[in-house]
Amino acid sequence: MKKFFGCALALFSVASLIPSFAVTRAEAESLLKKAEESTAFYGTDFRGSYKIEQTRPGEKAKSFEAVMYRRDSAAKWTILLTGPSSEKGKGYLQTDSNIWFYDPHDNRFTFSSASDQFRDTNANNSDFGPQSYYSGYDIVSYSDSKLGSYDCVLFDLKAKAGAKNIDYSRLRLWVTKNDGLTRKKEDYSDSGMKLRTTGIPSYQNVLGGKSAFSVPVKMVILDNLKGKKRSDGKIENESTTISISNVKFESVDDTVYTKPYLEMMSAR
Repeated sequence: MKKFFGCALALFSVASLIPSFAVTRAEAESLLKKAEESTAFYGTDFRGSYKIEQTRPGEKAKSFEAVMYRRDSAAKWTILLTGPSSEKGKGYLQTDSNIWFYDPHDNRFTFSSASDQFRDTNANNSDFGPQSYYSGYDIVSYSDSKLGSYDCVLFDLKAKAGAKNIDYSRLRLWVTKNDGLTRKKEDYSDSGMKLRTTGIPSYQNVLGGKSAFSVPVKMVILDNLKGKKRSDGKIENESTTISISNVKFESVDDTVYTKPYLEMMSAR
């Protein structure tokens, strides 16, 4: 655990620009497209166990456990909360371009959105699905960058006019050259204020049929606007850590991506 957070801390530190081995515009666009494609799992269903840990300075940390199913080819996903006991049976469903939150206590589905926070954490609902770095954004600039031990391309991105399902109007994205994986992301407002920073130090490679998919081991999301000043004068930010394990790529029944499925599973 200490090793992981050491790596994560390195990703949150200021990256250095390196002038050598500069990429061309065509290479940069290809790398950004690869980064987007690596966040989606087409041709199969995804299943994984999630642990979401929320940390706020001066407060007791809270955590959630969940099982997630994704069918990215149909833009569908289901999240079933399995813990703690107060959250067990609640869930989320994305289908037909809509996101619904289900609470078994009142047996009601409430409309949500991709940009809504997940269970009052620093994660958004959209963090659990495919990203649109290439299809939803224009490249403002790009440059070679060293992020810890990673050789990256640093992208400055601006949302395309009329782009849908975009949470933030501007992004800074660090993508490793050798594999096209996102290692760090900064989310900005229209005015240029930094809102969140996400670090993804490591990935797990999981076979799914004849393909191998890269899935984050952990994602650490810092809220750059919420925090508390420590005795040494530094700001300790709120953060959310998402851990993913027990990943499988195999077909699941169509009913998994339906409201009746959430209702049935909440009764168990």
